[in-house]
Amino acid sequence: MNDGSSVAVLAASLRNELSRYQEGEKLPSSRVLVARHQVSPVTLSRAIATLAAEGLVVSRPGAGVFRAAAGRVTGTVGDVSWQEVALSADPPLGAVAAGAAGVLATLTTPPPEVVDLNGGYLNAVLQPERALAAALARAGRRPGTWSRPPVEGLPELRDWFARDIGGPGGSLNASDVLITAGGQSALTTALRSLAAPGAPVLVESPTYPGMLAVARAAGLRPVPVPVDADGVRTDLLAEAFRATRARVFVCQPLFQNPTGTVLSPQRRTEVLRIARAAGAFVVEDDFARRLVHADSPPLPLPLAADDPDGVVVHVRSLTKAASPSLRIAALSARGPVLERLRATQVVDSFFVPRPLQETTLELVGSPAWAAHLRALAGALRERRTALLTAMGRELPTLLPHRPPLGGYHLWLRLPDGSDERAVTAGALRRGVAVTAGGPYFTAEAPAPYLRLSYVSTPGTAQLEEGVHRLRRALAENAALPADRTSVGAREPVARP
Repeated sequence: MNDGSSVAVLAASLRNELSRYQEGEKLPSSRVLVARHQVSPVTLSRAIATLAAEGLVVSRPGAGVFRAAAGRVTGTVGDVSWQEVALSADPPLGAVAAGAAGVLATLTTPPPEVVDLNGGYLNAVLQPERALAAALARAGRRPGTWSRPPVEGLPELRDWFARDIGGPGGSLNASDVLITAGGQSALTTALRSLAAPGAPVLVESPTYPGMLAVARAAGLRPVPVPVDADGVRTDLLAEAFRATRARVFVCQPLFQNPTGTVLSPQRRTEVLRIARAAGAFVVEDDFARRLVHADSPPLPLPLAADDPDGVVVHVRSLTKAASPSLRIAALSARGPVLERLRATQVVDSFFVPRPLQETTLELVGSPAWAAHLRALAGALRERRTALLTAMGRELPTLLPHRPPLGGYHLWLRLPDGSDERAVTAGALRRGVAVTAGGPYFTAEAPAPYLRLSYVSTPGTAQLEEGVHRLRRALAENAALPADRTSVGAREPVARP
């Protein structure tokens, strides 16, 4: 049982026991409750916090935990049908087609009995929880931690990101960097700053649904540019710029989500040349740089490191490699565009909370951060290998030709005619959560796909069980013959 489910079970037990106590009566001590329920003090503390948030108990430091007084009974909801007219009569630009469903699907936590091959964040066992806790404690003791930070971010953190993005040559300065509340916030700021409502924005196809949601919510028109094994098709990119006169192209050159491709060296040069000729910006979402696998060759520098002319607006987040709650990222750019980015961010959020920035500084400046990244690289390689091995045994015809050596997922092409929605629903009934490919395309998908994540489970045993359950769901939905073979079978990929 994972920690989240343990807390939920204990909270349910304590909730049932509250009927034994009068309002205002003190509950047994923490030591007694820990012994009675055979849980850790941390689990008990989180369960008590859950009940306190529900208004069922009151925690008084130094005195104990008491049953809360009964709250006011909520009145009957009135007639809210008028909202249907009000919300549809003159909707905000882009609100109807914001497409949050694809984002919410990957943020939904499945029940404990379901194998999670859907999530986009590290399982707790992969997170540097001790390093984060120590960094938070040290940050809390820093003078001024709770005072207001500069709107652009702490100078020391901006300087660290400038060196991290620019590489050994130091092509970026702290003055080129803004601190944002995670990569999603950075993408929102970038797209709202660089394109007016109604304008086209070029995107890779397929691409990250969260970016498509941001673009549509801003009233922009995503225009797809296909991706192949070497990244975005630069011949079609040039054609798309000519046809649409777009001024923004959003891409993920490194371990692209969802295909896992890495932009080839020749196309890196072409992307910058084509965008510069079109007078356009390239928004580089470098989300997976800290998710490199231990057997990966040296990574290419980001596009921003080879960009003296200010074509690239770069997004670098620490969230994926650390914790979903460490929502810290950097937005870097050169030239007058930085002031526009800064103005948009200030209007939207004022600034990123200083305690979070101070904690990040403490984390990345400690030896524990480098040790975590090394351990994570090894764990990602192990999990990728385990998932590929399980697929080779259960689903050999769906093995990708060239599994990525970074990132946290596989992109699977289903047989023609498969109903990916039926497959994902059937998989969930079988006890495994996977992601349908449709939301990764700007319009109708050219073929059925699934995305399988391998970072949300506690270990490799769950990955193997998840693939076994998925095979049964595929066969059940006629997306894979029961004998584990398929028309147009591929040669199994060599195990990395």
